[in-house]
Amino acid sequence: MISLEQIKAAHSKVKSGADFPAYIQDIKSLGVSYYETFVNDGHTIFSGTNGYTTISPARYEALTIADNCNKEQFKSDLKAHQQGEIDYPTFSKLSTRLGVEKWAVSMEQMTCTYYDKAGNQVLVEKIPQKV
Repeated sequence: MISLEQIKAAHSKVKSGADFPAYIQDIKSLGVSYYETFVNDGHTIFSGTNGYTTISPARYEALTIADNCNKEQFKSDLKAHQQGEIDYPTFSKLSTRLGVEKWAVSMEQMTCTYYDKAGNQVLVEKIPQKV
């Protein structure tokens, strides 16, 4: 079974978006197969082998997700976050203002998919497997 403590330990190594591929490898080795992070409050639903699910608590006070998505600005801000120019709390706030509701990570497909409030895909990224 996957524990939140194990996931937190893996996440504690993440200093910027540049550390994301290593984090994915760490939690994949724990048995996480899929997760969704909800940008409004930062809670995450982790799913693993044998139908195991665990939910992390909210990380911050609830934010309002914009009704309309600004895909191009989101892509620009995501790139800045991945290069370590924007920290996670700032990136989360920017994402809500730009209409991104959640991101979903599939370990099987090694993708991170971003969704708007209406459930439309905003962006699908392949996760680098070499860290």
